[in-house]
Order: sequence, then structure tokens, then C-alpha cells
Amino acid sequence: MGCVKRTVQTLVIDVALVLVFVLVGRRSHEESSAIAGLASTAWPFLVGTAVGWLVVRVWVHPMRTWPEGVGTWLCAVIVGMVLRAVSNQGTEVSFVIVTLLVLGVFLLGWRVVAGVVHRRLHRDRATV
Repeated sequence: MGCVKRTVQTLVIDVALVLVFVLVGRRSHEESSAIAGLASTAWPFLVGTAVGWLVVRVWVHPMRTWPEGVGTWLCAVIVGMVLRAVSNQGTEVSFVIVTLLVLGVFLLGWRVVAGVVHRRLHRDRATV
């Protein structure tokens, strides 16, 4: 797969998973799923994700867990929480913990699975 294609796919997956996190969170708290509500909750985490991409230059090796996935995950959470705080959105400790765990599973988990699949495919091709 081409480098640009892999980078775009990785970005789409990261953004989609942040949006899933927001949607599930809003639904679990019986908040509106209207676009305006989703956008107001999602933007801090999307900005944090973008910061992570820039800080660790994810486009160089987009699917690596370390440091690309970890940097994206931590920036999404840390920058996201800072932006939520300055925009008067909730940053309760329980929410920070849930965000850290869920975005960690999402943003790191898919990369781990993709890496395992990639290694198995290469191993299977090498034995043929």
C-alpha cells in the first residue's frame, strides 16, 4: 500500500474513532446526537489528535504504535482536556480516566491489531 494512501487511511481511522468515542459518550449520558452537540464535544479531542499527529510526525510511519500511536493518543487526551477546561466543558477526574482508557484502546488498539495482521501476512507469504 502506498505511503500517502496509508497515511490518509490512518488519519480517517483516528478521526473516526475519536468521533465514535464522542458519540458513545454522548449517548451513554443521554445527550443529543445532533451535529452541533457532537461538534462541541468532539472539537477539543480532534484538535488534540491533530497536535499529536504534528508532534510525532505520524505521516512518516502512520501505523506504528510507538511513538506515533502513543503520541496521538496522549495528545488527544491532554490537549483535549486542556481545551475542554478553557472552554468551560467538563474535566471531572472520572471523565479524564474514561477518556484516557477508551481513546487508548481505540487509538492504540487498532494499530496493534493491524501490526499483528501485517506480520502474519508477511510471515505467511515468506513460507510459501
